[in-house]
Amino acid sequence: MKVTLRKRAISNGRKALYLDYYPAFVHPHTGKLSRREHLKIYIYDKPKDALEKKHNKETLALAENLRAKRQLEIQNKQFDFISDSKRNESFLEYFRMKAEKRRGPNYYNWDMSVRYLEAFAGSGVRFLDLNEVFCEEYKDYILSSPAIGNRNKKISFNTAASYYAKFRNVIKSAFKARLLVTNLYELVSGIAEKDTHREFLTISEFQKLASTECQDQSVKAAALFSGLTGLRFSDIYALRWSQVRGSQGDYHLQFSQIKTSGAQNLPISDQAYSLLGERLGPDQKVFQKLSYHKMRTVLQRWLDAAQISKKITFHCLRHTYATLQLASGTDIYTVSKMLGHKNVKTTQIYTKVIDDKKKEAANRIKLDLTN
Repeated sequence: MKVTLRKRAISNGRKALYLDYYPAFVHPHTGKLSRREHLKIYIYDKPKDALEKKHNKETLALAENLRAKRQLEIQNKQFDFISDSKRNESFLEYFRMKAEKRRGPNYYNWDMSVRYLEAFAGSGVRFLDLNEVFCEEYKDYILSSPAIGNRNKKISFNTAASYYAKFRNVIKSAFKARLLVTNLYELVSGIAEKDTHREFLTISEFQKLASTECQDQSVKAAALFSGLTGLRFSDIYALRWSQVRGSQGDYHLQFSQIKTSGAQNLPISDQAYSLLGERLGPDQKVFQKLSYHKMRTVLQRWLDAAQISKKITFHCLRHTYATLQLASGTDIYTVSKMLGHKNVKTTQIYTKVIDDKKKEAANRIKLDLTN
């Protein structure tokens, strides 16, 4: 790209100075192609005295310095001059806007990630305030497990990692939008989540839960459907009838995963299909009365009624599906594909659970060998 200093006649015998870019660039404010950057300075077309001549000389020198600076910035692929005014705007509001686009079952986590950043930096944090030091200090803050909000409950290490990952994703987006000069996403490492015990239901517990009455049938149907298919809550929540295909003995779901955006063609059993209820129009949601916040309360009461003391969340039903599939002999590659994992290594965590169960089983048979 070449930058040229040009002049344009204006009123009172003056000429305005501007920079001409070739080829044109996409203007960050309008989203349209633009070739001009107005410098908001001028020279006299025909200077009348020494003062006006001096003005012209100094102004032209300033304009030339700006032109050379722009040319160098372009060669270094630094377009910060284009978005200076934008970078003075609120990063927190930008973060909040990104969170609002995640309206749905995962919105709570996005909303909390915004609130934790505000608790750390205040509501006035700008794009201009972000740098490596800021990001590292925020990482230290969120790893201290601060407690905010009405619940005043400290967050876990993995929750902190999740909130910080969302922060990094937003600064990555801001850099792509030319609101940040530096790619802080690349400069600042994320927080690696710790391995945790993945709770799940045994087949007898799963059967016990299915046989127990639940106060909300939509929650019961969705939970059992997750345990029979391995689907996340977000995908079940968004599932529409147009994505449910096939006929008896050959039902399958054709959809894109909410979390990974990966296209998925998932076979489901006739029993799983029976939980979906009456078929509605193609654009209608399958589980119409499902609510994440309502589900958490109802699920716990249902587990209590079934006398299951394990700490089970809805996501644990996905773990249940994976664990029971492996325990019944399904190979790990197939389970990985059924879960929609992009890498089989992600699925290997469940094999550790199976190994632990095998060890427990091995120790259940004991003989008295004293004689």
